[in-house]
Amino acid sequence: MSDHNRSRRRPWLAAALALLMSGLGHAYLRRWARAFGWYAVITATLVFIVPDPAVDRLVAGDPPPIADIAPVLVVVAASVVDAYVLAVRNNRAHERRSSSTETGGGEPRPDADEEGTWSDDSAIDAQSSDPTADSAAGTVSCPHCGRETDAKLDFCQWCAEAVDE
Repeated sequence: MSDHNRSRRRPWLAAALALLMSGLGHAYLRRWARAFGWYAVITATLVFIVPDPAVDRLVAGDPPPIADIAPVLVVVAASVVDAYVLAVRNNRAHERRSSSTETGGGEPRPDADEEGTWSDDSAIDAQSSDPTADSAAGTVSCPHCGRETDAKLDFCQWCAEAVDE
């Protein structure tokens, strides 16, 4: 999810929308693939696992036996919990980003995952880089993300921000 789309979301609203219609809570969070995935899983559960007479009774407004519709109830509950947890995680990432910007920490590194931790590859790259080799190769430190970037470029290839000469 890109940074400009990530703002605070209401977890209770994401859960309520996911309960109202499959995939709607994830669409509210702008997690389009996940929204479609949950919609497909819930629909497939109704079509292939729940017996047809139970679905017919449900559509007619007559409550079917709980045992017949239990599989779809479990999948819907999982979707609601997933939407709620994603909204909470989104808000934590938003708070981290806001607090790092307020304290002068700038934007999070582009190779950080949603939890704010670096991927193993970037940690290895950061540890193994030789500062003398970087200066000899014509690199400069990006003022926005802090990573080394090519001095010939007027932007950082990691965060795409302009690098002042």
